[in-house]
Amino acid sequence: MNLFTEAIGGLAWTHGCQRLCCRRGNGDDKASWAGPCARGWVAAMNQMLVLRAGQVFDGERTLGQAMVVIQDGKISDLDTSGASPPEAAEVLDFGPDACLLPGLIDAHVHLAFDASAEVVTSLAACDDGALLYHMAAAAVRALHAGVTTVRDLGDRNYLSLMLRDRFPSTTLPHIVAAGPPITTNGGHCHFLGGQAEGETALRAAVAERADRGCDVVKVMVSGGNLTPGSQPHESQYDLAALRVVADQAHRAGLPAAAHVHGAQAVADAVEAGFDTLEHVTFFTAGGVDADPALLDRIAASGVVVSITAGTIPAGPAPPPAIAQRMAAILANHRQMFRAGATMVPGTDAGVTPGKPHDVLPYALRALVEQIGMTPLQALRAATTIAASAIGLAGPKGRVAAGADADVLVVRGDPVADVGAITNVQAVFRAGLRAR
Repeated sequence: MNLFTEAIGGLAWTHGCQRLCCRRGNGDDKASWAGPCARGWVAAMNQMLVLRAGQVFDGERTLGQAMVVIQDGKISDLDTSGASPPEAAEVLDFGPDACLLPGLIDAHVHLAFDASAEVVTSLAACDDGALLYHMAAAAVRALHAGVTTVRDLGDRNYLSLMLRDRFPSTTLPHIVAAGPPITTNGGHCHFLGGQAEGETALRAAVAERADRGCDVVKVMVSGGNLTPGSQPHESQYDLAALRVVADQAHRAGLPAAAHVHGAQAVADAVEAGFDTLEHVTFFTAGGVDADPALLDRIAASGVVVSITAGTIPAGPAPPPAIAQRMAAILANHRQMFRAGATMVPGTDAGVTPGKPHDVLPYALRALVEQIGMTPLQALRAATTIAASAIGLAGPKGRVAAGADADVLVVRGDPVADVGAITNVQAVFRAGLRAR
């Protein structure tokens, strides 16, 4: 039985409807939805588990030989004194050349997109039952790469919320869900169902997301490359409309994420008070043009820049419109980083064949080689900084007492060579082994 089958084998999927059904149980709790295998795993969470390795990166710094004690899905202790494990614990020793890290965080994914050459066509061909199955498979793929938290910034019919709420916490990554992104009529990703224009409709769109339990509000401030007829350099909403969305989201206790390509869209999203900026490419009709003053303003504002880093090795080239602009885009990102901008990797996983849902580890290498981060800075960007950026500072992005027991084990030293992050030895989600 392979890892994906083990992860979702307890589920029976009903295609063509908007729910998934369990072979056993009445569906009143997450354990009963999980299937018999996963329910056994939930019971095992009460057992104390100790992970040992030659070093640990705790989200901020590297420490020497370490012992991480896990119980009830949480880290109860991080010990670097060389003490013996508690007698009652199960001990997994990964050896002196292994490193323990917080599970990685991808700040921008689309579980509903299948990383094919025609993601819009593929999406249209799936009913919600089939799409939910494929989204679960995408999430499992991310988890097995060490990505224990994903922020899904655009689905159809709020299916990411169903995944988040109906699966046991140990089966998939933690999902921060936006639901369908808010967009103009016929605008970028309109086929996901989030069309809204005018103050009344925009207020209602934010209210609906809050009522449904979304974790973040996503807005297509500019056009995008994925949607036929959409122009990335053109704004879809003016500043007044963006202020309505950001203010309403914040009143509801939700952060707001802005998809921005054109310079005007970027400037307006910063002015409106959005919490994260996605892509930030400064597209023009024929190239890229960023005002240095705006780059400095972004850095000074404290807004988080989620950069679309990472492709798989030897993968296909990006779409021509992006490939011809890539050098200029990266130069602007380097300038923002040097100016002190807060940056996290948001891979846009699922949108192209070069960005499957396990691409995030390769984004860390891109942060080092293309943006100018040190390996330590890249690791922080994908753990503690990303956790703060998506509203999960504390429980996520740390190996520390009280944090969720989402732990990645790799062979090698990723602080010396960030490429070691792809040498995955084990992944733990809420204290249970997923790989």
